[in-house]
Amino acid sequence: THNTDFAKGFVGLLGHQQAIGHAFHITSDESLTWDQIYAATAAAAGAELKIVHIASDFLAACNPDFRGGLIGDKAASVVFDNTKIKRFVPDFCATTPFARGIEQSVAWFDADLARQQTDAATERGWDMLIDAYERGLAGAVELFRSANA
Repeated sequence: THNTDFAKGFVGLLGHQQAIGHAFHITSDESLTWDQIYAATAAAAGAELKIVHIASDFLAACNPDFRGGLIGDKAASVVFDNTKIKRFVPDFCATTPFARGIEQSVAWFDADLARQQTDAATERGWDMLIDAYERGLAGAVELFRSANA
């Protein structure tokens, strides 16, 4: 959900007496897969997309810090129901598609070299995870091929 769309829903709740005590999520009605999100992000950055699908349980086993947010939140796709926010804020309508929003975000990062910093340790960690996964996959393929030969 783009920040401008979130703001529309949030501002619509401010001062709304019937909203007190309620929890809201404010999302767009756009439903995207993780692959679509990464494809749009790569396109916005002008980068080639190289997706490596690694199971959540593998990632959490390699790095237990991932368990909470990954296993509990991102292991499966979800679609959010916006009925409640629309009931409380009838004029709420998200108008910025993810692809346009991520283009704006990438342009913001690109506009200032100070924003274009990466964390070398994090990058190494991701490279190690991908390497471990690819080695494990190759080993499993070899094991099954030799067992069935």
